[in-house]
Amino acid sequence: MVVVLDGTPLGIDDVVAVARRSARIEISPAARQRMAPARALVERLDAADEVVYGVTTGFGALAERAIGRADRSTLQRAVVRSHAAGMGPPVDVEVVRGMMLLRARTLCAGLSGARPELVDAIAALLNAGLCPYVPEHGSLGASGDLAPLAHAAACLIGEGWVRGADDRPLAAPRALEEHGLSPLEIGPKEGLALINGTDGMAAALALAVHDLGALLAAADCVCALTVEALLGTDAAFDAEVVALRPAPGQGASAANLRKLLAGSPLVASHRTSHHAVQDAYSLRCAPQVHGAARDLLDAARLTVERELASIVDNPLVLAERGTVVSSGNFHGQGLAYAADMCASICADIASISERRIDRMMDPARSRGLPAFLSPAPGVNSGLMIAQYTAAACVVGLRAAATPLAVQSVAASAGQEDHVSMGWTAALRTRRSVAELRRVLAVEAVAAAQALEQRAPLRPGAATAALAGSLRARVAPLAEDRFLAADLAAADAWLASDEWRNAVVQVIGELR
Repeated sequence: MVVVLDGTPLGIDDVVAVARRSARIEISPAARQRMAPARALVERLDAADEVVYGVTTGFGALAERAIGRADRSTLQRAVVRSHAAGMGPPVDVEVVRGMMLLRARTLCAGLSGARPELVDAIAALLNAGLCPYVPEHGSLGASGDLAPLAHAAACLIGEGWVRGADDRPLAAPRALEEHGLSPLEIGPKEGLALINGTDGMAAALALAVHDLGALLAAADCVCALTVEALLGTDAAFDAEVVALRPAPGQGASAANLRKLLAGSPLVASHRTSHHAVQDAYSLRCAPQVHGAARDLLDAARLTVERELASIVDNPLVLAERGTVVSSGNFHGQGLAYAADMCASICADIASISERRIDRMMDPARSRGLPAFLSPAPGVNSGLMIAQYTAAACVVGLRAAATPLAVQSVAASAGQEDHVSMGWTAALRTRRSVAELRRVLAVEAVAAAQALEQRAPLRPGAATAALAGSLRARVAPLAEDRFLAADLAAADAWLASDEWRNAVVQVIGELR
């Protein structure tokens, strides 16, 4: 696959393709044409010694300092060097690749005053598989992701670090040389153009939104396994009843559950039983909870899609007007709000999943299942501690749902006196998505184990296919064994497309 940059908006799938699947990027002739007028204006203003932020002045609180013509190229290299001041562990490769893609896309829009050589250099680095070593800490989410982008820009100009095969930093000049790449020479405005934007937080959140969307569909599937395992009823998922609340997410989740449970002998076996008049909320209200998460995720996805269509540089070079305008599009507040919202979703979907897990473990509430789902409880502890693990994940997720978008701190001598913390929020949300997947993996392992203990009653065709797909990675638990490997395998199963493919082959696409 090739993603072509022409200055028009990208989609979340484009980010995933380049960031995660190493799709190549190409710069179209249209992008080069877009970039020419703004670059010509920057060069005219530079030659005329006009006062233009970031071209003939310093940056941030130093914006009132005039910079002489002889020092302006030095100024652009200096801003990259000084802003590459991050600390901490390296950011995941796919986030860095996505960030660089989005920076190239912004430059291609022709409102940054940069030359096509800059996007050529970014494309060459990405296509060569070289990844800048970007420390986690350094962005406040306004004035853009300054430190992360500066670490990437440093590699382009032949300084800083790239990420080695062992994830340790390697000197960028040597890595460039080994790949036949030359350091980039930058001119007026171009150092600033490489580091000013929301590209890091937008890339991280785009990946998180993509993954969370898949997990919410998986949550419906795993929940369907648990409904059968606990001899639950599908009455509460009735289309007419669910439609009385016209919430799209609730309707989609309930529709998935109906399809997954259709024709289930386990559900049919107790349809008229008194015990199934009302299930616990974690079963009966699953469409309401999963559905609310879907609706809010849609809002977060819209925020990301708008960002991928935005020009977030500063200052903006408006060639048709012949002006350079300082703006605030680099402020990531919308992304920070969306990231916080997604972190809350992760915490609560994990919470309801963990309650279903706990119910399967307890003979007093599991409607006849053995303690901790062990065929021989007592000598064996079964999945007892797997539930502990899920509960521990939930506690961590709840702590990680504390809003970051309200944690502004003043910076740059008070010039930047309100920041979004969107970068920190987006990275945290990525971790929350991974933690939610772990909880759902525990539920899947528990539900598959429980279903087998309902024999000779059988699950429905879709849920049987789902459980069978999991069983290709995780064997039934006859007696206690080293359980961490099973849970890791289930986590990897949910991270793949195997679970979805198993279900889709039986009932078609999920909503």
